[in-house]
Amino acid sequence: MQSSLAKSLYLGLAVLSLGAVATVSTTAQAASKAKVVSSKTLNTDATKRNVQPTGKNALYSKPGTVKGAKIVASKNTMKKLASSKKSADYFRAYYQKTTNKGTVYYKVVSMDGKYRGYVYGGKKAGTFAGGIKKASTTKAATMPANTTVYFAKPGKSGVTWSAPNYTQYKATKSVKDTTDYANDVLTVQSAIKKTREGSTYYYVTDATNPNVNGWVYSKSVTTTKPVGATFNDATDVKVNFATNEGKTVATGTLAGLTDAAGKTPTAKGTAVGASATSAATNDWGKALLVGTGYKYSRSDSVNLTALKNAKTGDTITLSVAPNAVKSTKVDFYAATGTADLSQVAATPLKTYTTGSKAANDTVVVSATSDFSGIEGKTFAASDVMAYLNGASLGTLYTPNYTKNGGTTQYFTTYKLSSALSGTYGSTTKAFYVGTETAGVSPAVITTATTAATTTK
Repeated sequence: MQSSLAKSLYLGLAVLSLGAVATVSTTAQAASKAKVVSSKTLNTDATKRNVQPTGKNALYSKPGTVKGAKIVASKNTMKKLASSKKSADYFRAYYQKTTNKGTVYYKVVSMDGKYRGYVYGGKKAGTFAGGIKKASTTKAATMPANTTVYFAKPGKSGVTWSAPNYTQYKATKSVKDTTDYANDVLTVQSAIKKTREGSTYYYVTDATNPNVNGWVYSKSVTTTKPVGATFNDATDVKVNFATNEGKTVATGTLAGLTDAAGKTPTAKGTAVGASATSAATNDWGKALLVGTGYKYSRSDSVNLTALKNAKTGDTITLSVAPNAVKSTKVDFYAATGTADLSQVAATPLKTYTTGSKAANDTVVVSATSDFSGIEGKTFAASDVMAYLNGASLGTLYTPNYTKNGGTTQYFTTYKLSSALSGTYGSTTKAFYVGTETAGVSPAVITTATTAATTTK
């Protein structure tokens, strides 16, 4: 009996012991749950907050380590979105929460709005890491040889957008139907590709209806003039923009003019001076002269006379003048590869100055002549590359710097990778790929915080 009692007492103590352990364990787990200690709305440029999943973490209704967090998209789903070939599966980060464990979570929403929640973003606020990384939703594309285009199939498809669909969150249509703009002349100003799909988009402007301006799929426009846009010698006047030396730099048409009574002419040779003068605004001329480096002024006495005497079916000449030579600023960026031409995925490089602290993003830039040309005239990316290489700016070095309190000296070499086309007078960008090395930097300095000069 004593033996039986002893066994019962032993078992009872064992059960009590297990219960006590379970209680302590549960309490410890509850206490280990993270708490949010700071929250903030992200106010930086929205286009710089495009991200994509890495597939390393799931998406939660709350920061994942906070009590009550539920899975919105599993780790497996996030892996699939990470390798997606659709722009709709990119995300936009817009809110940040930090926990008492030092972990940072970002609230993100997919470009198509299907997924929304919190994803682990590393341990450094303001930096996308862990479950997400910066995304370059577009990259530069080659401009078409002919930049004068028309809508290929006017209607509700192939319209213009504020940004190629799903490359920016809540991109909107500039117009929902292009039927009324079937005969409008469109001018291609720039070209990009969707990174994932590879489809090319053009940014087009419409001098007649500026509300049409926007990004359009390249296959939704054509260089073939619509039948309805054929020159009508009973209502239209052709225009040549020419220099004082007689060189024609652009052409255009003043279409759908009216006679002195405000009625539509029915015969070639009808006087339409008042209507032509009204239609030939400075903005109309500016749109037709994009990329030429010339400017038009309706108030010029030569132009006013030509417009006043215009008759339907005529070809008139309007005078233009060259813009002044303008310097063009070139901003330097560190990128991850030759195809990475988006500031979203590139980091600005800073010019090293006397007294500043050297770092892996401070480069020594030698004095050189400006990159300049006739203001408004188009230059190609190859022109920027040629200028930089010719000015010994094809390779940039940082001064020596140390890391994490160590004594080892490092420097980074940046090699010119690519550049963007543009027009003189407007800031452009050059992209470099960096390689870090331990040793003495070719950028000669006396200390890590003194002035530096590039060794040629």
